[in-house]
Order: sequence, then structure tokens, then C-alpha cells
Amino acid sequence: MQQRLIHVMDPMCSWCWGMAPLLDRICQRWPDLPLHLMPASLRANHGAPLDQHSRQALAAHWQAVASLSGQPFGDPQALPTTLVYDTRPASRALIVARELNPALSWAFARSLQEAFYVAGQDVTQTAVLVAVAEAAGYDAALFAERFDAPASAEQLEQDLQWVEGLGLAELPILFGERDGQLALLSTGYRPETDVLALLERWLAAGEGRQSVA
Repeated sequence: MQQRLIHVMDPMCSWCWGMAPLLDRICQRWPDLPLHLMPASLRANHGAPLDQHSRQALAAHWQAVASLSGQPFGDPQALPTTLVYDTRPASRALIVARELNPALSWAFARSLQEAFYVAGQDVTQTAVLVAVAEAAGYDAALFAERFDAPASAEQLEQDLQWVEGLGLAELPILFGERDGQLALLSTGYRPETDVLALLERWLAAGEGRQSVA
């Protein structure tokens, strides 16, 4: 029997950052359960830097997520003036991290979220992505090389098509996958206790199947 979790996320999705403590809890409680990260770019190819109106809208939204989740958020007004809210570079970096070392990929994803939402860094810039990756334990030169490779861009498109085919609009999304069969555990922001209860039942069902076999 083969099983893993699939976490569909956008590194620049505030609700995904709001759910980060749940993923921390899962990784701590089930360290041997593989976690496969799938990118979903919510805002791709936005060509203009964030204007004042957009920053004010972000501030209101981030405050709402912070109130519900308890996660820390910085001030969107402090984001770089040149920031273009294009989530594809960060999503592409997520793929590189996943392919180079899956065991480090969640640590990288979480650090990337924190760099954007708390530290206010421009995570659309390659230099920032590589620096976050190096801090998470990746080789900086290799990460940069893989990030620039056409294969990473191609894999991103394939992943985005797969996510689009799910027909699920809310992020983040958490699946359990057992022997190729998907089980939806959560979509959108959900209370931690509810998701953990569903995960426990899904894992218990797998243990039951294994004992019968």
C-alpha cells in the first residue's frame, strides 16, 4: 500500500498561510507520511505593481485572515513599491524545491510564505527565492539552475492543469492519496480539529485495509 498527502497551495495565498500551522502539526505528528506539494497560481501574469487601492484591499483581507487563523501578517503598505502580484515565480520555486528534495519542500514553502506575509519580501524575484531556498537547506546554485530550466516551467503548467481539472475553487486543498485513489480531506480554510479528525479516519481506514490484506 502506498499513501501520501497532497497539499494544493499558492505560496502567495493568504488562506494557505493561515493553514500553515495545520501542516506543521501534520508533519510533526506523522513524520513518515509523505507530503506532496502542488502549486495553484491564483494571480498569474499581473503586469502592474500593486497600487494604493490594492494595498488597502490586501490590508483588510490579511487582517481578516489573521483574526481567524491567528497567523502573523505584516503591512501591505511596507511591501516593495515594485512588487507585481504574480504568483507564478513562487509556484515554480515550489516545484523546484519538491523535485530537488521533497523532505525539505514544506520547510521551504513555509519559509517562503513567511518571507512574503511577515517580512514583506518580494518573493517574485529569483534572488529572494534562491535565498529562501538556501536558508531551508537547498544548494543555492543548483536551485537557481533548476529554477531557470525550461523543465520547471513545463512542470508548473502540467501541475496547474491538474489542479484546474479538480474543479475546486477554494485554496488550500488537502487530499489523501492511497494507491492512486484521492480522498478530499479539506478545501478552503477549515478548523484544524476538523481536518485532523478526517485525516485520522482516513489513515485508520488504510490501516484496516492493510491488516485485512
